[in-house]
Amino acid sequence: MSIDIDIGIKKDDREAIAEGLSRVLADTYVLYLKTHGYHWNVTGPMFNTLHLMFETQYNELWMAVDEIAERIRALGVFAPGSGGDFAKLSQIKETAGVPKAEDMIADLAKGHERLARSARDAFKAADKGDDEPTMDLLTQRMQASEKTAWMLRSMLE
Repeated sequence: MSIDIDIGIKKDDREAIAEGLSRVLADTYVLYLKTHGYHWNVTGPMFNTLHLMFETQYNELWMAVDEIAERIRALGVFAPGSGGDFAKLSQIKETAGVPKAEDMIADLAKGHERLARSARDAFKAADKGDDEPTMDLLTQRMQASEKTAWMLRSMLE
């Protein structure tokens, strides 16, 4: 049984918004996995600092994954949910091996910058569709990723 959705956003706009959100979801999930892996495998003199920092970051990303996926569902579209889906949609790529701590920091900073750009791109479709809840969610995602990227970059100076 299919129920028509009438939340004040046209079907085509909902689908375009969900498409952008799906890319944000994929980037968030891949960055979550990368951050969690770095949390487990970081070594060196900054171990404790980075281990705790990465834990805070991956927990924040994990909560974001659910919010983004649920927003896609609220728009009446199925959210991507497999590793294959995320690999196709994400512009953040996996890292082979275990990088040195400073390379982890730089890689995560670039990942958060990429995520902020993905959210900014998705924001345009949400704005066009007058989808304030999605714009709010994406604004929060941009803010979180831009702040995290800044903090990570600051550790490299």
